[in-house]
Amino acid sequence: MRTSVRRLLAGLLLGVWLGAAAPGSGQGVPALTVFAAADLAFALRELVPRFEQATGAKVTLVLGSTGNLAWQIEHGGPADVFFAADERFVDQLVARGVLLRETRALYAQGQLVLATAKSFGPKLTDLRGLLDPRVRHVAIANPAHAPYGLRAEETLRSVGVWEAVRPKLVYGENIRHTLQFIQTGAAEAGIVARSIAEVPEIDWVPIDPSLHRPLNQAVAVVARSPRADLARSFIRFVNGPEGREVMRRHGFLLPGEF
Repeated sequence: MRTSVRRLLAGLLLGVWLGAAAPGSGQGVPALTVFAAADLAFALRELVPRFEQATGAKVTLVLGSTGNLAWQIEHGGPADVFFAADERFVDQLVARGVLLRETRALYAQGQLVLATAKSFGPKLTDLRGLLDPRVRHVAIANPAHAPYGLRAEETLRSVGVWEAVRPKLVYGENIRHTLQFIQTGAAEAGIVARSIAEVPEIDWVPIDPSLHRPLNQAVAVVARSPRADLARSFIRFVNGPEGREVMRRHGFLLPGEF
C-alpha cells in the first residue's frame, strides 16, 4: 500500500511539475517529453541539446527509476517516449497496449561498477571488500523498482555476500540517488551504473557481468502520444551514429555488441 501511495504522489507531483514547465506548448514549438532511466542522466543531457538544435524541438527530460516511470506512464504520466533500463518493463507495457510494439528497440546494455567514496580512504577492488567492518553503509538502488538495484542484489548473492552485506544496505530511489549517497560520503561504497560513475568524488572498478542477468535496455513510443513521429525521430537519433558515439563514451554497450 505504501509503495502505491508513494508512486501515486510521485505521479501527481510529476504532473504538476510538467504542467508548470511545459516548454513552448503555446508557441508552435514541437515539444517532446522523454521519460528515461536515471542511468541515462549524463548521456541524454548531452544528446538532448544536440537533438533540439538539429530539429528545433524542445525536449523535457524526466529521469527516475524504470519501475516508477513505467508505473507513471501506465497511469497517465505525460510521456511521449520511454527509455527503460530493463527491456522487460518495455515489453510489459507493449503487451498492455501502453507502448507501440512497432517502435520497440534496444538501445544499450548497462554495466555495473563497484564504487568507493574517495573520502572513505582505501579503494575497494573486490566485492568482498564490502565485508570490511570499516564499510558501514553500502548503497544500491531499490531492487523493488530499479533494475540496477535488482542486478546489484543478484551480484551480491552470486559472490555469497548478500546476507552479510544486507544490514549495511541503504537504498536509492534510482541509480543517480544511489550514486549521491556515495558522492556525499553517506555510504562508503556501493554498486552503481558505469554510465554515471565518472564523477570526481568516487573511485570505481568494473563488476564481472557474468555475476548478474544482463541489463538489456529498450525504448518505445507511448501509444497515446500525439507526438509519435517526433518520438520516433528521437529514438533514431539516439540509435544513430551521433547517439551511439555518446552512449559508448558513457560506458554503455550498444546493440550489435551484446
